Amino acid sequence: MIYLDYNASTPMDPAVREAMIPFLGERFGNPTSSHCVGAALREAIECARGRVASLLGASPGEIVFTSGGTESNNHVIKGVAFALADKGKHVITSRIEHPAVKNPCAFLENLGYEVSYVGVDSTGRVDPGEIAGEIRPTTVLVSIMHANNEVGTIQDIAEISAIAREAGVLMHSDAAQSCGKIETRVDRLGVDFLTIAGHKFYGPQGIGALYIRKGVRLEALHHGAGHQGGLRAGTEPVAMIAGLGVAAELAEKDANHSRVEQLRDRLHAGLSKALGDDVVLLGHRSQRLPNTLCVGFRGRVGGEVIAGCPDVCASTGAACHSGKAQRSATLTAMNIPQEIAFGAVRLSVGRFTTEREIEEAITRIVAAVNKAPRRG
Repeated sequence: MIYLDYNASTPMDPAVREAMIPFLGERFGNPTSSHCVGAALREAIECARGRVASLLGASPGEIVFTSGGTESNNHVIKGVAFALADKGKHVITSRIEHPAVKNPCAFLENLGYEVSYVGVDSTGRVDPGEIAGEIRPTTVLVSIMHANNEVGTIQDIAEISAIAREAGVLMHSDAAQSCGKIETRVDRLGVDFLTIAGHKFYGPQGIGALYIRKGVRLEALHHGAGHQGGLRAGTEPVAMIAGLGVAAELAEKDANHSRVEQLRDRLHAGLSKALGDDVVLLGHRSQRLPNTLCVGFRGRVGGEVIAGCPDVCASTGAACHSGKAQRSATLTAMNIPQEIAFGAVRLSVGRFTTEREIEEAITRIVAAVNKAPRRG
């Protein structure tokens, strides 16, 4: 098995697993308890909070632990909308956002809010000027992902944040795909909120975090006891938080991503050499996640290509229903022609990918493409 789906989920780093094990056994208890057991667990939580804050360039008090990226995005979008409803009911986002952003926005629309969906160019980039043109006196939030999960294109979040700040509008970025792959320091991005998900950078599934800039108004998503400053009720999952903390520490130490970029480019070069013009790069050529290669195999269907090499784990950019391929929302927004979009496959490498796996993947994928029937 060759795993080339690191954007979907990463394997847990052994150091993360080791950090979690004590809290799955002898180090039990409730971190809110006033006795010594509770105090030790609270200390572990705050240690992890400090590690996440360090990775993001934030202060520990600005980090709230959540169940993952979906919860963090929901908390920001709904929490800002409800807290600032007296100011206005308008939100700006893009057409290529993850469903964890799009669907909360759709939920708000059902409640009478207005949402503007800005487009992207053929590389998947948002025009900051279009964001500026959509801002109204009633706009309360701009939410633009840092890097696209499908094609890997990176947005100029710092410029968009500056536009939002100048207009007095709060800024959120979903950095679930970018955290651990490129720099995600909030002091440089200029955001008010930032979403991260542990299982996207070698941490455990089911844990994430939300950066909330100090002083920002935000309605709680979970109501209950006053955990985490009253912003996220519920007893903290200490083992997963400890694991997230170590994952963040490892990500901060491993800031040089040239190795995965070289593996990604080697994969692209091998496919292009064997298949020529039948391989089309999707996404921005340079402003792209270092581990992400999204290509369209011209005239093929991505699902059929992947089915032809079952030992290679990857994702497709087109859904197949009733025998017919459909472009993803991202590729549709990028206006990628159907003959290329239907053949889209996302190949994402990571920390544990080897050169041998890349060479073997090239051989298997090329064979699968050559066997796949041409469509259209």
